[in-house]
Amino acid sequence: MKNSFTVVVALACAASVSAAQAQQSSEQSSIETVLVLGTKQAYRGQFDTLETPQVDLELNQQLLQQAGALDLNQALDLSASVARQNNFGGLWNAFAVRGFVGDENLPSNYLVNGFNAGRGFGGSRDLSGVESVEVLKGPRAALYGRGEPGGTVNLVTKRPTFDKSGSVEVAASRFNVIRTDVDYTTPLSSDLAIRLVGFYEDADSFRDTIETRRIGASPSIAWRVNDRSELIYEMEFSDQEVPFDRGVLAVNDQLGAISRTTFLGEPGDGPMKAEVLGHQLEYSYSFSDEWSVRLGYNSRDTELEGFSTEPELSGSRQLLYRDSETLTRQRRYRHYDASYTVFRGELEGQFQLGDAEHRIIIGLDSDDFENDQVFRRVRSPSLASDPSLEQLQAINIFNPVYGQYVLPEPGPQADRVETQESTGIFLQDQISLSEALQIRVGGRFDDYDQRLVNRRSNSTATSSESRFSPQFGLVYRSSETTSLYVSYGENFRPLSGTDSQGNGFDPNQSASLEAGVKFAMLDGGLDATISVFRVQQENILVVDDPSAFTYAAAGEAESRGIELDISGTLPGDIELWTSVAYVDAEITNDFFDPNFGRQIEAGASLLNIPELTATVQLAKDLQFNGSPMQIGAGLLYVGDRLGYFGTDFELPSYTTARMFVAYDITPNLEIRADIDNLFDEEFYVNSFSELWVQPGAPRTWRISARVSF
Repeated sequence: MKNSFTVVVALACAASVSAAQAQQSSEQSSIETVLVLGTKQAYRGQFDTLETPQVDLELNQQLLQQAGALDLNQALDLSASVARQNNFGGLWNAFAVRGFVGDENLPSNYLVNGFNAGRGFGGSRDLSGVESVEVLKGPRAALYGRGEPGGTVNLVTKRPTFDKSGSVEVAASRFNVIRTDVDYTTPLSSDLAIRLVGFYEDADSFRDTIETRRIGASPSIAWRVNDRSELIYEMEFSDQEVPFDRGVLAVNDQLGAISRTTFLGEPGDGPMKAEVLGHQLEYSYSFSDEWSVRLGYNSRDTELEGFSTEPELSGSRQLLYRDSETLTRQRRYRHYDASYTVFRGELEGQFQLGDAEHRIIIGLDSDDFENDQVFRRVRSPSLASDPSLEQLQAINIFNPVYGQYVLPEPGPQADRVETQESTGIFLQDQISLSEALQIRVGGRFDDYDQRLVNRRSNSTATSSESRFSPQFGLVYRSSETTSLYVSYGENFRPLSGTDSQGNGFDPNQSASLEAGVKFAMLDGGLDATISVFRVQQENILVVDDPSAFTYAAAGEAESRGIELDISGTLPGDIELWTSVAYVDAEITNDFFDPNFGRQIEAGASLLNIPELTATVQLAKDLQFNGSPMQIGAGLLYVGDRLGYFGTDFELPSYTTARMFVAYDITPNLEIRADIDNLFDEEFYVNSFSELWVQPGAPRTWRISARVSF
C-alpha cells in the first residue's frame, strides 16, 4: 500500500514539475479548460480561477465519467479534501470537508444550483441529472448561508439546450447490477426547450442478502422569454428501496475476523424506502452586459421509512464483548419526513468608482426547513439479568442464521417535529485596485428562528438567533499565469434540540484562514493550486452532565492542513486530475461524548478523518481501427483514521486502483468497460464504532453500451 501511495505522489509531483517547466516559455493568460470554473455561476459571480481568493474545484461530466462515478460519494472521492463519514447504513450522503462534518444525525448538506437541498432523507444522491459537482472549500456562509463548517458542495444539474441530442445507456455490473440511463433534450420552438433525464437500477450486492432498487427522473423546461430573460423549471423525483446495513465489525479490535460479505441485520426487516420530490424555478434577467438579476424558488420533500436490526453498542448489553462470537442486536423503526423550501433573489453587476472597478453581488433569501421524526426502538435487557438469546436478538457472527426469532415490535422512543425558519441578506464586493491587486469584502446577516415540538412530552421549545458572517479576501496576480491569495471567512450552523432548561443552543460556528498560490500552465491547459488552511470550530454539541445526559454547545475543534490540486492536459494530450491533502483535525477541549459515554480529552482525533489522502486520474484519447478510443486509470489512497471516537481503534489505510477503456464502434455507439478495485484490496471506508464498520467493495467490473442520437 505504501508503494502505491508513492506512485500517487510521484505522479502528482511529476505533473507539477513538468507543468512548471513548460510554463516558463508561455506568455498566454488564457485558462480556458474543461475543468476550470471560468463561466458565470449562479450566486457566485463571474470570476476566473486566478482571481478567486478561495479554492473552487469542478468535477465536470467528463471527469465523473472517467472516474466511473455514479453517485455523490464516488464523485467526492476525487477531492482529497473530502472524507467519507458514517452513511447511515447506506441511506444518505455524509462527508467532511477539511476535517469537519456537520450534524452526524442528519445527512451532510449540499446545494443544488446554489439552493440548500441536501438536508433531507431521500437516500444517497445519484448523479443522473447532474452535470457537474463543485467542491467549494472553506466557509461560504457570506453567500450561501448556513452550511457545513469545512466547505460547500454544489451540484449543477443538466438543463435543456436548444440543440437536439439524446442518449440511452445500458450497463451490467458484477453482483447482478442492471442499470439504464436516459438523457434527451430538444427544442420545442425557437424559445422553448425541454430535457428528460432518468435512470433505473436493480442490483444485488457483494453484501449477503442485500438487494436494492432505485429509480429517478429529472425533467426540466427552459423558456427564453425574450432576448434578456429566461425561465427554467426543474423537477427531481427518486424512489429507492435499500436494506439498512451497518456493515461488519471488529472482534477484539481486529478487523477481518469475519468476511466483508457478512450481513449482521435481518433480511426480514425488508428495505428502507426513501422518496424525493423536488421543484426548482429560476428566472434571470439581464439589464445590460454588466447588470443582471436572478430570482429562484426551490422546494424538496423527502421521506424515509422502514425497520432495521443492527448491533447494540452498549457494553452492558453486548454479548460479543464476552464470548467474541455472539452479537446482541437492537431493532428500530424510523419514519422521517422533511421538507425544505427556499426563496432567493440576487442582483449582480459591476461599476467603476474612481480608479477601482467593483463587481458586486447583493441579495436576500428565505429558508424554511421542517423535520418530522418518529423513532421507535426495542433493546435487550442488561446482561446482568441473564437474558435469553431471543431477548438479545443474538446472531453468531461467524455462522449467521437469519429469522431464528420473531422480530420484536419496537416501542416509542422519539416523536418530534422541528421547524427552522431563517432570512438572510448578503453582499459581496470584489474590488480591482490595479491590474494585479484585488480585494474581496462581504458579509451576510441571518435572522434565525427554531421551534421544536416534542409530541411525547407535549412540550415546545423555541429559540431565535441573529448572526453576521464576514468574509475577506486578497488576490495578487504576480504574472499572467500566477496569483497569490489569502482569505478569511466565518460560518455558522444552527443546532437541533434544547439544553436542560429547554432553551435552544447557540449556533455551531467556525472561522477559517487560508492562503495559497494558483498557476495556469502549459499555455492555459493545466491549472494547479497549493493551499494551506486553518479552521477553528466552536459550540459543538456535547454532554455537560453525564449523569443526566443534558447537552451544551461547548465543544471545540481545530483543523489544519495543506492541499495540492492539479487539473488539465499534459503534453501528449494526457488528461490529468490530481488531488492531495494533509489534514490534522483534533478536539481542542475536554468534554463528555454522549454516543459512547466516555470522556474525550483535548488532542483526540476526529472520527473518519485521515491525515493523508491522495487521488490521481489519467486519461488518453487514441485511435483504434480508425475510430476514437479512450483509456484511463486512477488511484485512490486513504490513510489511517480513527474508527471509534475516544478509543485507539483505527481503520487501516488503503489504496485502490481502477481502469477503463471506451471505444466508439460507430459515431453513435460507444461501448465501455470499467474495473474498480483492480487488485481486490480489502478495505474499510468509514465507521462509527468497532461494531458499525462499512467495508469497501471487492474487485468489480462494469460493461456498458451507450447509443447517442
